Amino acid sequence: MRSSSQPALATGLTGVTVVASSLLLAGCAAAPAAPAGASSDASNFTPCAVSDITGFDDKDFNQLTYEGVQAAADQLGTETFTADSASEDQYAGNIQGLVEQDCDLIVTVGFALANATRDAAERSPDVDFALIDSIVTDSEGAPIEVGNVKPVLFDTAQAAALAGYLAAGVSKTGAVGTYGGMPFPSVTVFMDGFTDGVAHYNEVHSADVKVLGWDKAAQNGLFVGGFDDQIKARTLTSGLLDQGVDVIMPVAGRLFEASAAVADEQGADLAIIGVNGDVYDAVPTYRSYCLTSVLKNLTTAAEEVTLAAAEGDFSSTPYVGTLENDGVGIAPTHDWESRIDPALLDEVEDLRLQIISGDFVVESPSSPKA
Repeated sequence: MRSSSQPALATGLTGVTVVASSLLLAGCAAAPAAPAGASSDASNFTPCAVSDITGFDDKDFNQLTYEGVQAAADQLGTETFTADSASEDQYAGNIQGLVEQDCDLIVTVGFALANATRDAAERSPDVDFALIDSIVTDSEGAPIEVGNVKPVLFDTAQAAALAGYLAAGVSKTGAVGTYGGMPFPSVTVFMDGFTDGVAHYNEVHSADVKVLGWDKAAQNGLFVGGFDDQIKARTLTSGLLDQGVDVIMPVAGRLFEASAAVADEQGADLAIIGVNGDVYDAVPTYRSYCLTSVLKNLTTAAEEVTLAAAEGDFSSTPYVGTLENDGVGIAPTHDWESRIDPALLDEVEDLRLQIISGDFVVESPSSPKA
């Protein structure tokens, strides 16, 4: 979330830039006073965060997570430090830099930091870690539990099913599409849920809306190969448009902008479904294309996990965001609402309640388990 107006404090550690957020608020080096009711231990607690390569200014995954850590720090009356990663080879050094800053909890943002987080946690058993959007695995990729690492996970398949149902109802061509950044479980879980939602719409309405870009049964589909290749994202979008797709869900961070740009250039009547945060707020230029977004409530999750750790309630038991605990959801339809049959929106809400009650089960091999 750091902007050019935020002072960066060099630590002398390679690849590490640290921001003391108490300085941003107070304008001086003294830590803020603890709010009434905060324990003295909690007020001395220092939460920290390491970004992936898109940085804390990404208006997306990293920023949303950092806002939760900062909200917790504000409540505790303490400071927080961050380390922006400009490349993958900085992950380990950035985490170690925050260990040396005496951070009590280090929140590492994204599955790309999983191995570096695991290694740092094993070297520093007195430091707690929260790993956003990934489990911990061994060198062979098998899931393991590390006592001082808490995975923070999201069953986004549940929310993506709502978006898939909505997409199928909105589509005029009978074809909707999706593509991912890379075939990680935290990406494909969106695509699985989206497919389930479309299939459920077809069942309810005796329709035949097709999903292009993802084969759930085979677990393969269209992928950019990263999260910053605008050219490849544009190519995938053009291919989907050529096949008649009129709703696209890019599960690739900010690459939805490339899809919107292509639609703009071609004059296509395209609806885009964002992921993680509400993309309507992120890029005003392309608001007219934003149907909704599949939300990971990263800010809420990061805040809850940070506050719990500050109060001595840290555990390696995963946090799993669901529709029931508001850890996931979908954004408003904003400018599209006037174009959508209100009955369809009612059906989406009914589906949400069915998923929460267990009457409708969204299935994905990538859904996290508590």
